[in-house]
Amino acid sequence: MKFTGKTALVAGLARSGVAAAKLLDRLGARVIVNDIKKEEELQELVAELKSSIDCEFVLGAQPDEAAERADFIVLSPGVPTDLPFIIKAREDGKEVIGEIELAYRLCRAPIAAITGTNGKTTTTTLVGEVFKAAGLRTHVLGNIGVPFTGSVLDILPTDVVSAEISSYQLETIDTFKPKVAVILNITEDHLNRHKTMERYIEAKLAISKNQDENDYLVVNADDKILSGLKIETRARIFRFSRKQALPEGAWVEDNEIIVDIGKGRTRICAADEVAIPGTHNLENALAAALAASLMGVGAEAVSLALRIFPGVEHRIEKVRTINGVTFYNDSKGTNPDAAIKAIEAMKGPTVLIAGGYDKHNTFDEFIQAFSDKVKAMVVLGETADKITKTAEQMGFTEVHRVQSIEEAVLTAFKLSSPGYNVLLSPACASWDMFKDFEERGRVFKEAVKALRG
Repeated sequence: MKFTGKTALVAGLARSGVAAAKLLDRLGARVIVNDIKKEEELQELVAELKSSIDCEFVLGAQPDEAAERADFIVLSPGVPTDLPFIIKAREDGKEVIGEIELAYRLCRAPIAAITGTNGKTTTTTLVGEVFKAAGLRTHVLGNIGVPFTGSVLDILPTDVVSAEISSYQLETIDTFKPKVAVILNITEDHLNRHKTMERYIEAKLAISKNQDENDYLVVNADDKILSGLKIETRARIFRFSRKQALPEGAWVEDNEIIVDIGKGRTRICAADEVAIPGTHNLENALAAALAASLMGVGAEAVSLALRIFPGVEHRIEKVRTINGVTFYNDSKGTNPDAAIKAIEAMKGPTVLIAGGYDKHNTFDEFIQAFSDKVKAMVVLGETADKITKTAEQMGFTEVHRVQSIEEAVLTAFKLSSPGYNVLLSPACASWDMFKDFEERGRVFKEAVKALRG
């Protein structure tokens, strides 16, 4: 793909859009950047681009005319692929790719790519920690918050990449071909974008569509949807399981993590030595151990990383204990299945804080997961009424409505006794009240710290 002298339209000015625009400028392209938001809503990002590259801005509207002038289009993940200017560009024979695809075409190092509904960030980070433990120059990139395009020109052929890849990003790949692809799980999510589960599953499976017999696909043998699929891929498939021994792959046997990639069984460490809490994180550890092993990393480095990796911010992150009440920040619990896993990881009675942006999920299984563990729920945000209605229909009536995270923390604390947990695991995205889940998590932690005063 030639860039010099070409006109590139970058649609979507989030982190990845800014990084893609800067990269294309370095490659000699004429860059047009677009976002449906107006300039006053994007002041920091616009200022960053104006100070670093020479580009044209089309803000506050769809870029129909700019798309006509562009030789090709690069989409940020948040931009839907069915917008009229995108459909027309494709009809005109113009290439429309995503930021991940752009980075891949320039990347010279092998890639371990991780997707799934839940656990992507934890597993991607953990794979990166395994690579580092093995002494490899490592890049942890993608949907994790570090745009691939921002670092790709600095990646050497001898390096390794651990990349988190979302379903939105997989919609816009073309030649993307990781050495190892991982699908952690698939549960209902992002139906506001994908419309149906069939399309969501198709997007996830696309991570392996270009792999060949020299590549590897890692999938969860315990996942209800994945275990029932006939996956069309030329890659060699390896599975992982925390519930059953497997002929090969990664599994737990007599409390030991075992990996076999066709070279004989290798013990990694005891399952209860894995530092990050929760059975779902044991699954993430198995996936990371298997992926890293397939990338050529030895058992010693895998074991070390699994035993010392403390987890990632905003993922069942212990904030502090106040008057015997322990607060956990799981702001990344942005769908019901993720929140269920966080609830399962709690030991002892729990007051749950939930609610946020409506992604058209249902909450029946979420409420069912409360069992006797969740003693009360504090709800807020766009989905508060929907969650409350579902809870009441299922006989759970200890629900308290609030208007802010700060009020939620205070209310949850009042509902707790020594030995309780207060868990922020919203089961919803954050966009109704916050810029992203990270901002929501930081506000929660600040509110918890304020309680001590």
